[in-house]
Amino acid sequence: MPPTVHLVRHAEGFHNLSVENESMRDPDLTPLGEQQCADLRSAFPSHARLTALVASPLRRTIKTCDLAFGGHDKLYPIVLLDTLQEVSDAPCDTGSSKDALRAEFGDKIDLQRVRGSWTQKGDGSPFEPTMEALMARAKSARRALREIAGDADGEVAVVSHGGFLHFLTDDWDGVPIDSATAWSNCMCRSYQFAGSPDDDGDVRLVETKESWKRRQPASRQPLTATEQREIRAVVQKRLVPHLNIKA
Repeated sequence: MPPTVHLVRHAEGFHNLSVENESMRDPDLTPLGEQQCADLRSAFPSHARLTALVASPLRRTIKTCDLAFGGHDKLYPIVLLDTLQEVSDAPCDTGSSKDALRAEFGDKIDLQRVRGSWTQKGDGSPFEPTMEALMARAKSARRALREIAGDADGEVAVVSHGGFLHFLTDDWDGVPIDSATAWSNCMCRSYQFAGSPDDDGDVRLVETKESWKRRQPASRQPLTATEQREIRAVVQKRLVPHLNIKA
């Protein structure tokens, strides 16, 4: 069996409570967010099959990953990927320094894949919130996840952010009008890797049938890769103001 990647949006953070709170730098989880992690931990059926934990280096994603999936020595440290960070350059979506993360989380995290410049999201940065940079970052993140997952029959839990998960999966279906994402806090969807038909250097993440059935009416079928490409530009344009993407 090919490896399975379980993608999760982080639990509720204090920045999710109000627009004003988006000025908070790298905010923590709320008490409700911590409960959401506990609920996901109870509901997740594949703890015994997990071989690795991966997260964006923001504090809310690290904590979600730890609270929902941590607890087995073999799963630590949590591999942090700077390419999984959230889209915008708002304070709430800008992370902490590597030294600060190391001081807070210690041996629970692996910072080898986090660049020292990962908190710099200005002009020319690979983390700049432009469509071009986001598409490139998503491709890099998929390739890194494919490398981490390997070829064994294992499963990997990955915690990222509601906006960026659309870029990572290249799935633009179901985003509500006037919303930044179709992913709710602590939502978990499961994917497997496939080749990219138009880019030999890329990989695709294809949602499993079981994951799709958990969250959709039985009569609804997932969009094909061609259909996703057809709606991509329209949805991305609509998301620009909600995700603070630069024109």
